Amino acid sequence: MYRKELAYYFSTPVAYIVIALYLLIISLALWVIPGNWNILDSGYAQADGLFALAPWLLMLLCPALTMHLFADERRSGNWDVLRSKPISLAHIILAKFFAAWTVVIVAQLPCLLHIVALHLIAEPAGNIDHGALLAGWLNILMLSALDTVAGTAAAFFTRSQITAFLCAAVLCLLLILI
Repeated sequence: MYRKELAYYFSTPVAYIVIALYLLIISLALWVIPGNWNILDSGYAQADGLFALAPWLLMLLCPALTMHLFADERRSGNWDVLRSKPISLAHIILAKFFAAWTVVIVAQLPCLLHIVALHLIAEPAGNIDHGALLAGWLNILMLSALDTVAGTAAAFFTRSQITAFLCAAVLCLLLILI
C-alpha cells in the first residue's frame, strides 16, 4: 500500500510541481528577495529564515500532497475494493500517511544545500550553531508530520479534494498558531 501511494506521487507531476514550488520559494526568500529571511542581508550565517518560513510553506505543501488520498479512491470505486481486501483501515490510513510524509521529507532534503552554503560562507568556515540547526530540522520534520496527519484526516473525512485542502490548511494554520 505504501509503495503504491509513493509510486503514485512520483508517477504524476503533482509531487514534482509541489516540491519545485516549495524549494523555489524557500531559495528565493533565503538568497534573492531582500528582507528579514535573506541570509546575505542578515550578516550572520544562520538559518533562521529557513526555519521561520518553512512552517508557513508546509501549511500549503502538506495539504496539497494529501488532498487526493481518499477522494481519488472513492471517485474511482477503488475504495470499496480496497476495503474488501484483508487490510485493516488503520494500515490503509498509515500507508497513505507515510507515503505523503515521505514526499514531504524528500522536499526537505534539498534544503540541506542551504546549510552547506551557510557552512561555507561563515567566518571562519564552519562557524555555525550545529545544535540550533539540528533542533530546527527536527522541528521541521515533526511539524511536517503533524501537517501531514492533518491533511490525511481532512482527506479521509471529506469527499472533495478542494474541501480536504481547505480543511487541512486551516488545521495546519491552527497548529502553527498554537
